[in-house]
Amino acid sequence: MAQLKDDCFAFGGALMPVDEAMAILADRVAPVAKHESAPLAEALGRILAEDVSAPRDVPPHDNSAVDGYAVFFDDLNPDSETHLPIGGRVAAGHPLGRDAKPGEAVRIFTGAPMPAGMDTVFMEEDCSVEGDSVILPAGLKQGANRRFRGEDVQTGDVVVAKGARLRPQELGLAASVGRGALSVFRPLRAAVFSTGDEVRDPTDDAPDGCIFDANRYTVMGMLKDLGCRVTDLGILSDDEDTMAAALQAAAAEHDVLLTSGGVSAGEEDHVKAAVERNGRIDFWRLSIKPGRPIALGQVAGTAFVGLPGNPVAAMVTFMVLARPLLLRLGGATNLDARRFPVRSGFDYKKKTGRREWVRARLEHDNSGLVAQKYPAGGSGILTSMVFADGLVELPEERGNVKAGETVEFLPFNEVTR
Repeated sequence: MAQLKDDCFAFGGALMPVDEAMAILADRVAPVAKHESAPLAEALGRILAEDVSAPRDVPPHDNSAVDGYAVFFDDLNPDSETHLPIGGRVAAGHPLGRDAKPGEAVRIFTGAPMPAGMDTVFMEEDCSVEGDSVILPAGLKQGANRRFRGEDVQTGDVVVAKGARLRPQELGLAASVGRGALSVFRPLRAAVFSTGDEVRDPTDDAPDGCIFDANRYTVMGMLKDLGCRVTDLGILSDDEDTMAAALQAAAAEHDVLLTSGGVSAGEEDHVKAAVERNGRIDFWRLSIKPGRPIALGQVAGTAFVGLPGNPVAAMVTFMVLARPLLLRLGGATNLDARRFPVRSGFDYKKKTGRREWVRARLEHDNSGLVAQKYPAGGSGILTSMVFADGLVELPEERGNVKAGETVEFLPFNEVTR
């Protein structure tokens, strides 16, 4: 069972700005996942558990950037054509096998190692061949079309740092320095519940007064996008004993537990009490919209995230609050998501002192990108998330927004993987 620091979620106190809360999270939450070796072909999306250093230069030798003819620059006539005998042929993987001689040219192909001493390559299409000689035009600069040993990576360089989530380009870079397998963190084991007597799985019927469970499927999808191994533990009824037993059992086999709904202070909201039977819950008192309430805590030493019941609030708080926590637990070091300045295409009344996220789609006009707000803003309107490309993020100090003003846009693809 993964163990967390005793105080990792003990923030408490008055309402806190989001950035301050994120800094505390980064400082107090440590990775819980163990390491394992993964073949390079199976490492995509995994989080690297050690630095990858280069045991050799890349490229390992000077080489030609084009198909053509390698020469000694000092053999060239500066003001007229140069005629040189063709003394050899070099292809990728097939060196010349001898020292090059001044006064000769060597036929060379892209990626082939430069013959020792030769420093310049003419492109094939700029040259003409007469018998066993090549005619080279005047005016080429010394070193043209030559790639240098180590110009991409030098021996000892850290090419991919511990904590990176591996994309195709990181896999390619690791392969280029001869790594066939990588030490990676094991995927987080996440257990997902929904709560509520009114909630029904979409495979079942929904009698009067009941709703189909959207949250469990959106949360499981976002967890899988993050590379987690997800266990669907279904829907918990509004019964404290049932919830407490289910959470304790799940804690023994998982690294993080996630629920949606039931974390308010109402009579039918039993999650807080159920968690506190075998752990604790610390309401992360953030001034945000949508998203209150969201709860963080522990059950038997396993991280707990209680998302709001409204589906939009559940998705938004997962993206901006739970995602950094999950990445950190899984060993990642880059928890940031990039925001991009765009123009607002809407007017919006904004309360200062609270961070808000507005669902929006990007459109393009003659002046650049414009964010257009979904017409309805309720936390239960899941169609708004399908409409949107991301979230306009309005910081605590910002007040009302007018169309044409610059706002920060947080694309979904920055917070869903």
